[in-house]
Amino acid sequence: MNITLVILTTLLGLVTAFSAVGKFTLNPKAAEMLRHLGLTDGRIRALGVVEVAGALGLLVGIWIPILGLLAAIGFVLYFLGALIMHVRAKDPVKDMAPALVLLVLSVIVTILQFAR
Repeated sequence: MNITLVILTTLLGLVTAFSAVGKFTLNPKAAEMLRHLGLTDGRIRALGVVEVAGALGLLVGIWIPILGLLAAIGFVLYFLGALIMHVRAKDPVKDMAPALVLLVLSVIVTILQFAR
């Protein structure tokens, strides 16, 4: 098993799980940004569910490759969607940076999953 894959997969899984906690608790800073993008509190929490499911898929996917690949592809689509929402809202780059960094990390994890 590729150590880089395990490290980056774990990193992405932990970051998205941590992000989900902010969505479940409606952390004021996170909730304000997401409300600015037009999301309701219910949809914000639903995104948290998606992040937890994806994080679990990534982490279990270390041992079950197809699950890890599907979760990684899901995160590519998730963060691409987030980036599109920020662009449509005409947000400054600093507000888009987390989504962009996580999109790049998701693409790398997806490539590493394919190369397994």
